[in-house]
Amino acid sequence: MLDERIIDQEELFILWSSFNCRSPQLAPDGPRLNFDALTDEQSFSMFRFGKDDVLRLRTTLGIPEKIICKNKSVSSSLEALCILLRRLAYPNRLADLVTIFGRSEPEMSLIFNSTLDFIYNVHGDKLTSLNQRWIQRDLQTLMNSVDRLCPLQNCWGFIDGTLRPVSRPSQYQETIYSGHKRTHGLKFQSVMAPNGLIANLSGPYEGKRHDAGIFRESNLANDLLRNMNSPNGEPFCLYGDAAYPINQHLLGPFKGINLTAQELEFNRQMSSVRQCVEWGFNKVSKLFAFLDFKKNLKLYLQPVGKYYLVGAFLTNCHTCLYGSVTTDYFGVVPPLLEEYVNNL
Repeated sequence: MLDERIIDQEELFILWSSFNCRSPQLAPDGPRLNFDALTDEQSFSMFRFGKDDVLRLRTTLGIPEKIICKNKSVSSSLEALCILLRRLAYPNRLADLVTIFGRSEPEMSLIFNSTLDFIYNVHGDKLTSLNQRWIQRDLQTLMNSVDRLCPLQNCWGFIDGTLRPVSRPSQYQETIYSGHKRTHGLKFQSVMAPNGLIANLSGPYEGKRHDAGIFRESNLANDLLRNMNSPNGEPFCLYGDAAYPINQHLLGPFKGINLTAQELEFNRQMSSVRQCVEWGFNKVSKLFAFLDFKKNLKLYLQPVGKYYLVGAFLTNCHTCLYGSVTTDYFGVVPPLLEEYVNNL
C-alpha cells in the first residue's frame, strides 16, 4: 500500500497564510452559516443531503458537539459537518467558502481536516472489513438479486479497481504513473454489493499497480475465507474481470479464443451485471466532485487517500438514505443509515 508521506497540511497552510503578503489571512466579519434558513433544495445543492438528513447524519456519525482544532479554534458539530460536505461536494477553493461560513481559510482548513480525521478513525472499518451485520443478514437477498439477472447462484458482489487521478507530484512520479491510463493517480479496490453499497474498499495503492497484485496485497482473500461461507462450508463468491485470479471465492469470465456459445453467453450476461461497480465509482465522483478534480489533489501535501475513503463512506450513507442506480437495477433496498453506520 502506498505510503503517502503526508506533510501536516494545517500547519503548512497557517504558515503560508501568515507570511505570504499577497494572500493575507482573512478575518471575515460576515455572518456565519444560518442552517435553519436554508431550504431543502439549497441543502441538497450545497451538502448533497437534505436538511433533516444532515442533522440525522450528524447524530448517527456521533460527531462531538464541539470540534476543537490544533490552534484551539472551536466549531459546532453541525458547522463542522457542513464544512466537510461543502468542501467535498464541489472543487471549491477555501476562499470560496469564506462568504458561506464566515470563517478564515486557515480555520476552515483545520475544521475540515479535524472532521475528516474523526470520520476516518471512527467509521473507516465499515469499508475495510466484511464482518458487517448488514452483509451477513442480507447475504441471501443479495445473491438472489444477482441470480435473477445472471447464471451465478452464489455471487453476492462484484470487484474491480479504479484509478483516481491526482496532480503530478514533484517526486516519485513514476511510482504513481499509470501507463495504461496515461496519468498520475492512486488506485483503489472496491467491492460493490447489489444494494448499492461499497462493501469493501482497499487502498490507496500506487497508480502503476495491477489489479491482481492489489488483490493479493489487500488481504481480501482471507476476509472472504473467514466470512463468506455457508454453514455447511459452501463458498459465496465475488465476480471480477479477467485481471483477477480464480478461486473458490472469486470468479471471472471464461478466457480464450475458442469459447463455446454457452461460455460466450455467460460472459455477456456477467459483463452486464458487473457494470454496477462502475456505477459505484461514478456516484462517488459525481456526488463529491472535489475528489474528481485532480489539480486540487496534491499527494504530498494532502491526505488524498483519506479524502477518497471518507468520500466513499459518505456515499454509502447517501445510498442508505436515497438509494442509487445499482439499488434500482437489482431491486434491493439498502440498510437504514443507523443500521449501516452503527453495525446494527
